Amino acid sequence: MRILLALPVILPVLGAALTLAATRFATLQRVIAFAALAGSFAAGVVLLVAARSDGPVATQVGGWPAPYGITLVVDTFSALLVVVSTAVQLLVLVYALGQGGATEVRRVFYPVYLLLSTGVSGAFVAGDLFNLFVAFEVMLTASYVMLVLGAGEAQVRAAMTYVVCSLVSSLLFLTAVALAYAATGTVNLADLAARLADVPPGLRTTLGLLLFVAFGIKAAVFPLAFWLPDAYPTAPGPVTAVFAGLLTKVGLYAIVRTQTLLFPGDGPSTTLLLFAGATIVVGTLGAVAQDDLRRLLSFTIVGHIGYQLLGLGLFSVAGFAGMVFYTVHHIVMQTTLFLVAGMIERTAGAGALPRIGGLLRRSPLLALLFALPAASLAGLPPLSGFVAKLALIQAGMAQGRYVVVAAALLGGVLTIFAMARVWGGAFWGSPPPVDRDNAASARSPRLMTGSTGLLVAFGVALAVGAGPLYAVSSDAAAELIRPSAYVEAVLGR
Repeated sequence: MRILLALPVILPVLGAALTLAATRFATLQRVIAFAALAGSFAAGVVLLVAARSDGPVATQVGGWPAPYGITLVVDTFSALLVVVSTAVQLLVLVYALGQGGATEVRRVFYPVYLLLSTGVSGAFVAGDLFNLFVAFEVMLTASYVMLVLGAGEAQVRAAMTYVVCSLVSSLLFLTAVALAYAATGTVNLADLAARLADVPPGLRTTLGLLLFVAFGIKAAVFPLAFWLPDAYPTAPGPVTAVFAGLLTKVGLYAIVRTQTLLFPGDGPSTTLLLFAGATIVVGTLGAVAQDDLRRLLSFTIVGHIGYQLLGLGLFSVAGFAGMVFYTVHHIVMQTTLFLVAGMIERTAGAGALPRIGGLLRRSPLLALLFALPAASLAGLPPLSGFVAKLALIQAGMAQGRYVVVAAALLGGVLTIFAMARVWGGAFWGSPPPVDRDNAASARSPRLMTGSTGLLVAFGVALAVGAGPLYAVSSDAAAELIRPSAYVEAVLGR
């Protein structure tokens, strides 16, 4: 089990080194990349089974006892995210192979993509603030490179916004790490959970605020989300898809981990619920106002992060269970929609809705690949988005939080309207004459269609298996709201 805890981090970073050394052998690079991600996925599955049956699993790297060494730890929530994130990364990698691109770009893509996976998995298994910071920096460094692969002027300009905001977030995070160590003498999360109780309230509040702002920028929580709709739409299709599905969830995971472990409350947090409601409404309103497909979808990322923050703000088992379920659902659906957006742009030769049209007749399969995840994101029954929203709304109603529940319902209506605009603009009506020749010469390769189809099937499976998934989410929620098992697994007491 100790080896398995390290594999989601070791395999991708080892694969990145090997693919970098094999830049002249494209087939070998693909084999290494798939093997590294498949191994990480398999390790994540075993860790999830172990965490559900035996509770949180921890190991101390190098044999140094906690809290003095590097701790790797997973509970049900983090193990579930390792499984879902590596599965999504595998399918996006297949999509990227189908999309093709310049040979020089593809040679660099594999090692950088695997480094991104290292950072994502490293964040999920990190047991201390400093190594969580290191995982974030590995992930963000890889994302900087991926944003500018084959870049034009607009792409570089958008990447600069992303880099500056990420650096501000990292500076705040590093300041919080230093402050935590100066105040308590430790950065181990489980040890901090006990020692922060002896820290003066003002200092504890400052530390909590620093961490929330740092992670809120990464998670795209309103009003810290202004960078995302400008940065994501300009990146290549596979890059945008994996960013949309995973990067904001890593920030959200860090918020959840620190809020439940370091700053636990004894009931709902009005502040978090206000941020959640504002994020839902502003994000979905922004989506409704967009005519560019990828920019519209970028705003839905912001809006639906609010739903996950809503579950955290309720601070109950039901709210946490809905949050965990919604996070899994959102990773899959948002990634799928961005992959479909790439196929739409390839088929129609444009990404602006007024310049597309008529795709339902020209490509019924593409219409189906869009319709299912769009309906799920909007929360239409019986898909997974409906189950996730219903769980959160029921949890909110049980606590009498009617204002934020109303914001959640409004966000669902606005998402339906936004997805209907995409359907009407891209799939309904007649194609503009200027796009006919471009569309005829730009069919989506089978790998792109197949990987997107598998992700759509994954989304359908979430709805079919909603009962078992909600059971896993409830187990994760019980561990989050009572973190004593996490602390005991790390510290042995």
